[in-house]
Amino acid sequence: MAATTLTSSSSLLYQQLFPSKKYSTFNPITLSLSQNPITQLTKKPTRKIPGDYGLPLIGPLKDRFDYFYNQGKNEFFKSRIQKYKSTIFRTNMPPGPFISPNSNVIVLLDGKSFPTLFDVSKVEKRDLFTGTFMPSTELNGGYRVLSYLDPSEPNHEKLKKLLFFLLSSRRDYVIPEFHETYTELFDTLDKEISEKGKADLNSANDEAAFNFLAKSLYGVNPVDTKLGSDAPKLIGKWVLFNLHPVITLGLPNVLDDLILHNFRLPPSLVKKDYQRLYDFFYENSKNVLDEGEKLGISREESCHNLVFATCFNSFGGMKIFFPNLLKWIAKGGSELHTRLGKEIRTAVKFKGGGKITMSAMEKMPLMKSVVYEALRIDPPVASQYGRAKHDLTIESHDAVFEVKKGEMLFGYQPFATKDPKIFTRPEEFVPDRFIGEEGEKLLEHVLWSNGPETENPTVENKQCVGKDFVVLVSRLFVTEFFLRYDTLDVDVGTSPLGAKITVTSLKRV
Repeated sequence: MAATTLTSSSSLLYQQLFPSKKYSTFNPITLSLSQNPITQLTKKPTRKIPGDYGLPLIGPLKDRFDYFYNQGKNEFFKSRIQKYKSTIFRTNMPPGPFISPNSNVIVLLDGKSFPTLFDVSKVEKRDLFTGTFMPSTELNGGYRVLSYLDPSEPNHEKLKKLLFFLLSSRRDYVIPEFHETYTELFDTLDKEISEKGKADLNSANDEAAFNFLAKSLYGVNPVDTKLGSDAPKLIGKWVLFNLHPVITLGLPNVLDDLILHNFRLPPSLVKKDYQRLYDFFYENSKNVLDEGEKLGISREESCHNLVFATCFNSFGGMKIFFPNLLKWIAKGGSELHTRLGKEIRTAVKFKGGGKITMSAMEKMPLMKSVVYEALRIDPPVASQYGRAKHDLTIESHDAVFEVKKGEMLFGYQPFATKDPKIFTRPEEFVPDRFIGEEGEKLLEHVLWSNGPETENPTVENKQCVGKDFVVLVSRLFVTEFFLRYDTLDVDVGTSPLGAKITVTSLKRV
């Protein structure tokens, strides 16, 4: 199917990945965010945006140390909400000196103001994927890849069409390849627990995630190529060079800050590692590269975008989200596990004929709600940025604020998706939250994909191309797990990119 056809309707890829009309029981919202009126029946007061940026150099450095070391992310934002009595305020965001030339942002921390960041009529997204700094294009073959492009740029539409084509052309391979790959992962966990009494989920998941993506999207098992099983290690090094200014590795504070947040690590140090990844994709994506040429994209630029979309976006999402998902399911306890097991096995038996199918998963409301709840409470991408295209006003629940053209807006999503004025018990993992008519209405406020869950990615917006793909594989992960196991116990630690999960027990069905 030609990629141009995929964009004639914003929901065509959605329908191809999820052919059942009952994929979700909500009706898609057709009103764009930009159409929401500012003036409401009850007029809110206009406030000056509170907060400040401090003295040059000193202010950004102080905020950086508070954010990473003195307070940590959650307390950093919570303390300022309390100080300014506002969910919208001014502060600095890392990295600041000497990597970022301007660290000044306006922070949006409630579910009312946060969607402004998705409205491309109001904000520009050019070179803002990682925030107040942009990694060197040398890390991506000298190209600005799709994630850094604004929809107004011609290449944005071409590259998004290319990724729609990739997903559409390989949709029939997703379920069978996931089953095969994650059965191997579960076999590995069982063996480790039998031998050692515990198993490291993260490392096993990293290997499984890349193998699944390679087999389902590109039709090749990396173990059978020159890449072997090295991809997760190579990707980890490359991602570190992309993200080091905005993460911490848990080293002693001064050393951690000195190494990661003051100067860019030289891209030349990972050039050979990246080249191995690039060669793998170039050799195994002929049909996609051919499609890129039809769209007017060189084979080299297409391939660099495939590397980024697969390794950074898709692999990175599975690397972070699957351990987080299992963490919340484990915390839900045996009652939740019993309910999930019963629902999943019944649906697979009677709707799927003993196999996992799309129609079978549509009969699993609790499973679907659990996935959405994990995406709400622990979104895999926490931060979003946008630069005001013109003077505009932004509403919180309590007030209206004026923003000037060119000012940088920043949103920390875990606060917006735990907004107590939208969600009851917002800090709790509530497995049933999105079941039923009232629960389905709340999906508008699940924002992990750089847009509401009730909307779909198009070439005109910045919503994640793989939004529906990520939801599908997350559902498959939960479904495969409870077809095999009754319950589990885990120990939860931390890592630079999410939860570190050690599985201590697995009870087979």
